[in-house]
Amino acid sequence: MKINTIYNGDCLDVMSRRIDKGSVNLIFADPPYNLSGHSLDLANNTTGGAFYKVNAEWDVYSQDDYIAFTHQWMDLCHDLLTENGSIYISCTQHNIGEILTTGKELGFKLNNVITWYKTNAMPNITKRTFTHSTEFVCWFVKGKNWKFEYDTVKHLNPHKTKDGNYKQMRDFLDFIELPVVQGRERIKGDDNRAAHPTQKPERLIELIVAASSNEGDLVLDPFFGTGTTGFVAAKMNRNWIGIEKNKHYAELAHKRIFGE
Repeated sequence: MKINTIYNGDCLDVMSRRIDKGSVNLIFADPPYNLSGHSLDLANNTTGGAFYKVNAEWDVYSQDDYIAFTHQWMDLCHDLLTENGSIYISCTQHNIGEILTTGKELGFKLNNVITWYKTNAMPNITKRTFTHSTEFVCWFVKGKNWKFEYDTVKHLNPHKTKDGNYKQMRDFLDFIELPVVQGRERIKGDDNRAAHPTQKPERLIELIVAASSNEGDLVLDPFFGTGTTGFVAAKMNRNWIGIEKNKHYAELAHKRIFGE
């Protein structure tokens, strides 16, 4: 097993053959949401998908195949985690049912469902639904003695009491206000458009890493994309492993983290 490295391959294969069981302290997973197939084309949009749906080949499954895939990768994650390990899974209302059901089937304990409110979400162009401005992160734990660095995370809450003291986290960690990635943080292609449609904010990953790991711990991301998890983990003195099936994304992540 290599650490602080990117495996360019299928996560099912890499997790089953290349990573030691019981070795991972924290997993952040941003799996396909199975939303592709429909899109709206907004020519001037540069922050990912033109709508709330991704439109990418890697995000297309039949319902049966998606349920089977979800069970496969979450089962492997369960095996790789330490006995007090945590897994945070990003999702939307479209696939949260599969995530929650599978987690319970595998024996995970659900601690929280965190709501990420996207302060700069795409407007409601179709006028047929409420604006899609939130995503969720499900926090599951494997055993009873999970890590949660309460005081560390409390100091990351930007909201303060009237006296300027640090607050309880109910107004922040269960409901996080963060913009969709933009500006210098956004990894862009040669066409100046977002290189990956679902790049997550570094701040979101920082909160998760701070909450459920310590320096020197091992963090795994089985859907590495452009490498936000590895980039943040390295900055916070954690070891990390990234798995990315798409060669182009893996190359972008490598350049982002290693500068080459």
